[in-house]
Amino acid sequence: MIKHPIVKAGLLLAAFAVLGTGLVAFTHQTTAERIAANERNALLRMLHAIVPAETIDNDIVNDMTVVSDPEHLGQAETEVYLGRKDGQPVAAVFTPVVPDGYSGPIKLLVAVRTDGVLGGVRVVAHKETPGLGDKVEVEKSDWIFSFNGKSIGQPKLADWKVRRDGGVFDQFTGATVTPRSIVKAVKNTLLYYRQHGEPLFKTPQEAAPAESPAHG
Repeated sequence: MIKHPIVKAGLLLAAFAVLGTGLVAFTHQTTAERIAANERNALLRMLHAIVPAETIDNDIVNDMTVVSDPEHLGQAETEVYLGRKDGQPVAAVFTPVVPDGYSGPIKLLVAVRTDGVLGGVRVVAHKETPGLGDKVEVEKSDWIFSFNGKSIGQPKLADWKVRRDGGVFDQFTGATVTPRSIVKAVKNTLLYYRQHGEPLFKTPQEAAPAESPAHG
């Protein structure tokens, strides 16, 4: 039996330290798992808003690829979520960044169906001016819905601008930069899809070129 008070105090402190460390580790693990689950559910809700759940049967969050085209998609690497039904392509959801928003970059979700028609667009994150540029949010106005059903050709490419620049998309009173930048980013996403859309849905095995037969 330990009688020395200093030794007893040291052992008690060590026990508390071990217990505290274990408790912190357990809390961190459970909290991280909860945060990850909440983030996944939030992403899934946004994806299903522009690719309705009944139109696909795959796990669209995990059926994802990464592409690189900073000129069209605004960043070095862009995640693309792929929706399928019975193994067949339904829509690709891009995550482009608008680099030239009024108050900084704007993050988007852009759903493009296999026929090149937009399923929808959503703003994921922005720092635009409250009461002006923030009208890109679905909670603030219905402007973002003006992209639904549009494609390259409907309207024609030259009309993919805000009305002030001679196009067909509305701008906001006192805030033209934000809608102008988003219209350009969505158009560029459609242009990327027109050039590279089909290979997105191919598995690595399907996308790889066939090996040449060996010659004896």
